[in-house]
Amino acid sequence: MPTSTERLRIAVYAFDGVTMFHLAVPQLVFDEVTRQGLGTWESVLFSDRAGSIRTAEGYRMSGVRGPRAAEDADVVVVPSWHPDNRPVGPVLRRALHRAHTRGATVAGLCLGAVAVVDAGLLSGRAAVTHWAAAAALATRHPDVAIDPSVLYIDHGDVLTSAGTASAIDACLHLVRGRLGAAAANQVARHLVVAPHREGGQAQYVDRPLPPRPADDPISRVLEWALLHLDEALTVDQLAAVAHMSRRTFIRTFQASTGATPAAWVRSRRLDKARRLLESTDLPIEQVAAACGFGNAVTLRQNFAAAFGTSPSEYRRRFDARSATA
Repeated sequence: MPTSTERLRIAVYAFDGVTMFHLAVPQLVFDEVTRQGLGTWESVLFSDRAGSIRTAEGYRMSGVRGPRAAEDADVVVVPSWHPDNRPVGPVLRRALHRAHTRGATVAGLCLGAVAVVDAGLLSGRAAVTHWAAAAALATRHPDVAIDPSVLYIDHGDVLTSAGTASAIDACLHLVRGRLGAAAANQVARHLVVAPHREGGQAQYVDRPLPPRPADDPISRVLEWALLHLDEALTVDQLAAVAHMSRRTFIRTFQASTGATPAAWVRSRRLDKARRLLESTDLPIEQVAAACGFGNAVTLRQNFAAAFGTSPSEYRRRFDARSATA
């Protein structure tokens, strides 16, 4: 059983109208670290002012601390945000900036990413939020690359995640990064959730399209592409599989998946690369070839752009072959 003496203080932002689920997720995952004896991780709730907040379900929660509670936190979490996606207020903005400046990790989970992006912590970088808010956030912050195709994005100092359940993925990712794959697997097992989910949130997007039949051309392309990730997979080649013109294919593909063909293929290649790095000892060059990146240099460039680390470092941190299943 993995053990650690690491002490970590987590401050979770609470506000009137937050749902119980969003508020509970980071506390549930991080406090489980302490319950399992993997470290001493303490979660506290804070808001713009000390006192109480009223949840979306109508519960009154007292004992919520003021913004000073975030001043000595190692991790500051915004677990959700207001449904109207209002701009972040000055109190929370200041708390996030101060935390980030002194080296704390800042996490925006689900719609909480809106507040983190509004605070200016991701200018020139990528972020993810719930798909329903992605377009509006991208318009509001053209200097931030909003990627709706992933479950979370970790820059090391700032972490954002997609929809509601993706908050669990992001919190387990933080556990994995600090304590290792075995610890994250142990926490996940006791919470009865998957320690690591593959794929993105595009599959959950509610679009005004009827369910696609099995012989739908885009479904056929997706299935075919996943079996041929080690090949070039140009747009023209994918369009040919769909029996569509290039222009029609690009338009239909993006409407159906929420991503361009190139972005979707790149994301799937990176998913496969992560799986191979976590579960095999294949040389990086062979991982690159198996995923269709062609060579290790191209894999490293794409991997670093997506995950902020190298394939070798990712393997060192997240190798799950020795983790408890």
